[in-house]
Amino acid sequence: MAHIPRENDEPWVLPHLGQRIVKTTVAVFLCLLFYYLRGYRGQDMPTEAAITAIICMQPYVRDTGEYAFNRFVGTLIGAFWGLLLLLILNDFPALGGNVLLLYTMMALGVLLSLYSAVLLRKPDASGLASIVFLCIVIAFPDITQPLRQAAHRLLDVFVGTAVATAVNVVRLPRRRRNGLIFFLRTKDLVPDRFSHLSPAAAFRLNALNRDGARICLMSEHAPAFFALQMSQTRLSAPLIVMDGAAIYDANENRYLQTETIAPEDSAPLRARLDALGVSYFIYTVHNDKTCIFHRGEVRAAEQIVYERMRRSPYRSYLEGEIFEAEEIVYLKIIASKEQIPEIERSLHTVLPKGRLRRVIRPQQGGEDLSALYIYAHGATMEQAQKRLLEMLRADEPELRPVTVRLRSGYRTERDALHVLHTVGDVYEPVLLFGRKEKSELIIR
Repeated sequence: MAHIPRENDEPWVLPHLGQRIVKTTVAVFLCLLFYYLRGYRGQDMPTEAAITAIICMQPYVRDTGEYAFNRFVGTLIGAFWGLLLLLILNDFPALGGNVLLLYTMMALGVLLSLYSAVLLRKPDASGLASIVFLCIVIAFPDITQPLRQAAHRLLDVFVGTAVATAVNVVRLPRRRRNGLIFFLRTKDLVPDRFSHLSPAAAFRLNALNRDGARICLMSEHAPAFFALQMSQTRLSAPLIVMDGAAIYDANENRYLQTETIAPEDSAPLRARLDALGVSYFIYTVHNDKTCIFHRGEVRAAEQIVYERMRRSPYRSYLEGEIFEAEEIVYLKIIASKEQIPEIERSLHTVLPKGRLRRVIRPQQGGEDLSALYIYAHGATMEQAQKRLLEMLRADEPELRPVTVRLRSGYRTERDALHVLHTVGDVYEPVLLFGRKEKSELIIR
């Protein structure tokens, strides 16, 4: 029996030395150099400025400014409570003589620092406020000048903030590679097919498209999911959908190409499914619309998925006979994880060798459900990329493909941003640090 793919195991690759890493390194060096020139050495060398620079350095200048402002607010809060505690301990030495009471007061100071940031509606500054508070008071009783101790911490944070902002503002020389088209998987940008692209990822994707990058998004699912997930984005290239079985122009709302199942292959397959009493869905493309025909009775286990899918206004669920046998793009059978392999084995005799492709995937929305997808043999992501390149090269003969994908798939919003930042590094690389152009980039 042919192997049915479920997940790809990609080889481990070294992560990219990004521009943010380089800028952070430079910022830390400048902070340390600043204090070295002021005469600090060894154990006396302040580390708060360098730590601040690391925290404040962000991929975008606007983010660095936001982090810098939060850091400064947090520093003021932490410095206030730290100075207040030191003054109290200096005026009432007996409080500092009891270790248990001293540490209790320090813990309460952390609480006040955290809560003050929340009261000021700066929750992102809460952690920073507590860190600064501890930096000020932790050396007690070896602090003879509380005001000077607090002032030094404020200066350290100001230096780190200023250096990080100044380094990040500097725009290194870049060059654009306009002869590239990037292929990205939607499952690297969103957690699942029912989720929206995050605002930060949508902003970055739109910025890349606005700057002229050609980006083709690829999905295992029908175009309707793009209307849900990418409603805030502008697309600069056609989409590859239905696991490579179709190419769709979302700007013109039409299919540019579909890889359909031949009628002589679909007829015996449907007959066998009907004989088995298995309910299934037939995905067709009719007049540039996705039309989904359901055959058989929807079982209780499938009902949750079925009801959720048919609520969408972007696809049509129909009963009865299909419009044209030549328009079948793929068939989908939903069942429990235990039943799907049995169904696949029952279909083996009517699945022409080398003419159809089968894939099993878990189904979101129903516990322990999987689906068996049956496509034409040539309906793959790789073949769809080749077909799209042929279309685009009619106008741009030198167009070159670059596939960018995560090794492990989407985990958090940071993964989506990492993918899009990588596209930016390749499309418009810094002359000194830019990523070398490759046909495929697998991101850790």
